[in-house]
Amino acid sequence: MALDLRFDGDPVLRAVAAPVTAFDDDLALLVAEMLATMYAAPGRGLAAPQVGVSQRVFVIDTTWKEGDPTPQAFVNPQIVARADSTATGVEACLSIPGRSFAVARPTWVELRWQDIAGEVQQGRFDGVEAICICHEYDHLDGVLITDIGVAQ
Repeated sequence: MALDLRFDGDPVLRAVAAPVTAFDDDLALLVAEMLATMYAAPGRGLAAPQVGVSQRVFVIDTTWKEGDPTPQAFVNPQIVARADSTATGVEACLSIPGRSFAVARPTWVELRWQDIAGEVQQGRFDGVEAICICHEYDHLDGVLITDIGVAQ
């Protein structure tokens, strides 16, 4: 079931999201509904605050528009390393419809997170995945692309 999106101006988008402490059926359902919402929108990423849930969870799928779906869920993510080099690209946001912004992002990030069972994971992400992760990670800290980008 798709959830209702929240839009720029909604206070939940500006709050720092709380850590997830319960790795249960409710979390699994939230992640499933977030993925359904992201695909329906259609987007490549979605953070829990964008559906009104102030928890440190986001989902991404950077491949489904061009090929097979590769959904990924990140709970309590932490960026533990990032490239010194950046690339500037144009980004859009499901919570800011009809607008896009040029945003500089690191060319890669290393992330530590928990999966929906609570198991700690770590990995390095490059290119579009790094951009998407940084975008959704910003949502967990109440940061929007309107804060860091240049309107296009």
